[in-house]
Amino acid sequence: MVPRSIRLELRGISARASLLLCAAALAAVVAGPAAASTIIDRNATGVSLQVNRAGEALLSYRAQGKQARVLAWGALNAIAPTHARTQVAFKLDYSGGYQAHYTANPAAKAALAKLRTLQAQMARATASANNPQRYKLAPQIAAVYRTLNQLRRAATSFQNACRPYTGPNLPWLVASCTAPDGSNWALQSWQRMLPNLGETPWLAKQSVWELHLAHWTGPLPALDIHLDWVNTQKAEHLFGRLSYDDQPVYGFGSEANGNPTDTFGRNIYLDVFNASGYGAGWKRENSFLTHNPNGNFCYGFYPHAPYPGYPAGNRPAGAGERYRATVIGPGVLPDVGWEGTSLGSFNVADAAQVAYEQQMNALSDLLGANDTLCHQH
Repeated sequence: MVPRSIRLELRGISARASLLLCAAALAAVVAGPAAASTIIDRNATGVSLQVNRAGEALLSYRAQGKQARVLAWGALNAIAPTHARTQVAFKLDYSGGYQAHYTANPAAKAALAKLRTLQAQMARATASANNPQRYKLAPQIAAVYRTLNQLRRAATSFQNACRPYTGPNLPWLVASCTAPDGSNWALQSWQRMLPNLGETPWLAKQSVWELHLAHWTGPLPALDIHLDWVNTQKAEHLFGRLSYDDQPVYGFGSEANGNPTDTFGRNIYLDVFNASGYGAGWKRENSFLTHNPNGNFCYGFYPHAPYPGYPAGNRPAGAGERYRATVIGPGVLPDVGWEGTSLGSFNVADAAQVAYEQQMNALSDLLGANDTLCHQH
């Protein structure tokens, strides 16, 4: 039987008369690294987050055996997909502010230029044994050094003004706070690069934990996901839509392996729990793009031949007891997720399941209007 909560959710959706094949399997691809400006580092430990009143965030952590300090600023939320510009992205200074506020500081540049001039004059005075000139230049040089030291200290100092986090719950949360202006900052860490089809990582890069930074106000992106059956109800099926501010989230192009070729494209990363043939626990089932122009997607749980570069041997259908999905938020919005319970096998003699499937077909067609990859026809 279909849970009552799901049946209630579907009221008002017109039922379809037939239960036919969906091209969901064609929509799934082997996804490579996404265009994600929010990735700060990998395998970070001891992570902390501070935000000052100027709207800058300071991230402190340890990675690759070294202590790191990263200053981030200049981005908020996201814009809708467009050919006119790139998606919003942080400006990052991996020197912890030294580069941004000292090396690139006009005041520091002017002081350094003045110091070089004074040092050149001192060299000439020394060469000509002009002691009066040397005595005159010495305090001027000392004053410039003091100015540079003050600018250097100011560039690497940081006054945290962030308050305890008051935003919504987030998956994979590591650190968060709410800034004086009311905006939220968050750091999330998860294994985006796991191999698909339930395979155990065989390369170091496949098991890294990426550290992602977000800065936003208002509502989060909406990851709307539903479960039903596909291919004459022989396989479980997942479909949905990713949106932000009531606008679909999608990209304008991708590589053959599913890697977006622009800053707008996003992959849905789907995990399965206790899938038969995969072993116990959570495993990465697959990753697939949201579609242009609806931001929709679909996926059928079918057996797979190994992908190029994968270990030999066919893989079973990855249907499990539970499913979860994670997607990197558009722009600098936080990563959002979904989790649901398997519907199990389809029973054609169960009138409630038949009605539910008809309603899900209608909803899938609505979310993926004119999308031949996900249209159930």
